[in-house]
Amino acid sequence: MKRGKEKTTVERKHAIKNSIGRIVVISILLLIQLVLFIMSIAHLLNYFPIIATIGSILSIVIALLINAYDKVSDIKMVWIIFILVFPIIGVPLYLIFHFVGHRSSMNRRLMKTDSSIFPILNRNSDSSEELKSENQDIYSQCMYLKNIGSFPVWNKSKLKYYAWAKDGFDAQIEDIKNAKKFVYIEYHAIENKESFEKMLDVLKIKVSEGVDVRILYDELGSVAFLNKDFIMSMRDIGIKCRVFNPVFPFLEIFMNHRDHRKITVIDGIIGYTGGYNIANEYFNITHPYGLWKDTGIRMEGPAVKTLTALFLEMWDFARLKEIPENHDEQLSIEPEIFDSEGYICPFADSPLDDEPVGENMYINLLNNSKDYCWFSTPYLVISSELQRAMAIAAKRGVDVRIITPGIPDKKTVYRLTRSYYMPLVNDGIKIYEYTPGFNHCKMCISDDKSIIIGTINLDFRSLYHHFENAVYLYNTEISTDVKDDFISMFKCSEEVTDKYKKKPNPMVLLINSILRLIAPLL
Repeated sequence: MKRGKEKTTVERKHAIKNSIGRIVVISILLLIQLVLFIMSIAHLLNYFPIIATIGSILSIVIALLINAYDKVSDIKMVWIIFILVFPIIGVPLYLIFHFVGHRSSMNRRLMKTDSSIFPILNRNSDSSEELKSENQDIYSQCMYLKNIGSFPVWNKSKLKYYAWAKDGFDAQIEDIKNAKKFVYIEYHAIENKESFEKMLDVLKIKVSEGVDVRILYDELGSVAFLNKDFIMSMRDIGIKCRVFNPVFPFLEIFMNHRDHRKITVIDGIIGYTGGYNIANEYFNITHPYGLWKDTGIRMEGPAVKTLTALFLEMWDFARLKEIPENHDEQLSIEPEIFDSEGYICPFADSPLDDEPVGENMYINLLNNSKDYCWFSTPYLVISSELQRAMAIAAKRGVDVRIITPGIPDKKTVYRLTRSYYMPLVNDGIKIYEYTPGFNHCKMCISDDKSIIIGTINLDFRSLYHHFENAVYLYNTEISTDVKDDFISMFKCSEEVTDKYKKKPNPMVLLINSILRLIAPLL
């Protein structure tokens, strides 16, 4: 038995090594393409000097168009500077990343997928009219989600909050044991080790009982853990498995858009989401960055319908060449109705529609806050718009706080995160660093009643480049639990507000400025 385990461990390490090796090869090929592209431009300039003049004129025109049409000031500023300083390189790269390739075709594909799913979801009457009579401001926030993404607002659903990822994950496995129809699992990262194997043992039993089990994961998110043999091993068991957006060695923007969602749906009646992936470090089996802090939420009742729809959306979208399935059966399930207070609106964000839903929801929360608005995020790399909303709220007297990690997982991003501290604290925002280790929670609470919890970090990748999901909650039974968890995190964190009120030396300011300039493209 021991020898078998050792063999499995060796095979797993070999698979991971091969997977990482593939990404290294692809990265090298992409770099070669970029170098060849620059060399070709330089070669053309030597033989056709007029190209430089045309390029300069075109760069000014495109820079003006970017300023007129692009919505996000931080992102368009980076492109404008790059195009004006390096017109011969900047103009073609901008055109490649925004108009060439298959990003537009991906958006059309996603819209087609959504058209087969969300009309079914919205057949049922939601709870928006009840919310409207209760609180007009919160109703307006939910109407934004409904009008932008067809996300209904629900009530009569039971909730449970997990202050630690392990507790949420253990509860998922217990619920999966009782599955009768289907189990849908979607995660940015899956590590084929102890944590996942514990779930897999149960999934094997469910498959043998005829339960429809599906797993969807992001290739780049899982690159350090899995290779494509994982798909075949799952299919051999009887589990349907797909990988989102496989990485190919071709320069194009869609490769930058990753599936960062974390969703588990059981029979369409129970759903889970939160900040954690399925990997050992999230459950403190390993401790690469001290104590890992992550949270999750369990939903039972009508609100789970939206999570089912979100999984099916990405499941169909991941298999581009197949005709989308008919999901009427899964989305017509009527979960049990509970006598629970509050309103629940699960939602998602796509990088393809140029609508930063996650960021706008955070801004809406700040704008409607009267007493306090607290955030927890592993990364703090935010746009001018979100930074201004935080500042305005603080200047109105709202207690705005942000908890970031005490031990980083990425040192460069951590340096970038800290570069945002000074302007924020000078606008009245309080900053806390989670001393025990890495704070990976992605959540916000405002005035004891409004909560956002899910996968959306306060950084450009989550807010603009990734597919994300979260849940907006108002006046629900878990409000006290979430607030208590924030308070417990404050108690074991170091407040660094006063430390960052002073301006750093000119060299540090210069480095921070450079990092923040390129941050929107990271």
